Amino acid sequence: MSHPRPGRCLHGVTTYQPVGTATDTGGDMEHTTRIPPAEITGVKGALIKRMIEKKLGKVPTAVGVYWHNPKVLFASFGLGGKLQKWDACDEGLKSFAHMAVASLVGCTWCLDFNYFETRNKGLDVEKAREIPRWREADVFTPLERDVLEYAEAMSQTPPTVTDELVDRLHAELGPAAVVELTSVIAFANMSTRGNVALGIESDGFAAACGLKPLAERPGVASAS
Repeated sequence: MSHPRPGRCLHGVTTYQPVGTATDTGGDMEHTTRIPPAEITGVKGALIKRMIEKKLGKVPTAVGVYWHNPKVLFASFGLGGKLQKWDACDEGLKSFAHMAVASLVGCTWCLDFNYFETRNKGLDVEKAREIPRWREADVFTPLERDVLEYAEAMSQTPPTVTDELVDRLHAELGPAAVVELTSVIAFANMSTRGNVALGIESDGFAAACGLKPLAERPGVASAS
């Protein structure tokens, strides 16, 4: 499912501003978070900003919001970093699953950022673009469709996972990969729901790299 990895794309805005961020086209993007992003200060703050800007080109709004409680931020970074090192399950499947959760929950930040990362990881960008309407799209394999269904089923309250679905995943992926996929989806639910609750929305990473707009989720009106 991997493709030749292109040179890493970075968001064009590199200056972090806690209240408003000037875009690379000269406009202003007003933050709509329910808790205003904090100013990231101190030695640790400077290191964090430098590290993130080197990797992404821009410090995400979410970092400023979570900077109000650095212990929570660093714990999230730590867990996310450990997840990145897991390798029992295909990276593309895990990325698609996270995007499916984000689409269902309505986390525009996670959906945009993971779409952006599919490009940087050399994954299938065209398939990633179709995640919000995966049930109607014809680009996914049967296994990918099962993974996307599993991600959505796990994200319901209560979960609607069936024995038959897990049996199919088990047969295709093996137990270690299913456990890993399940944990990634659980993490995606934690991060997406937290972002939605705090009003953290897309920072436009995908658009900054020239990616086509994501397909719209059926039944969701366009923001334009």
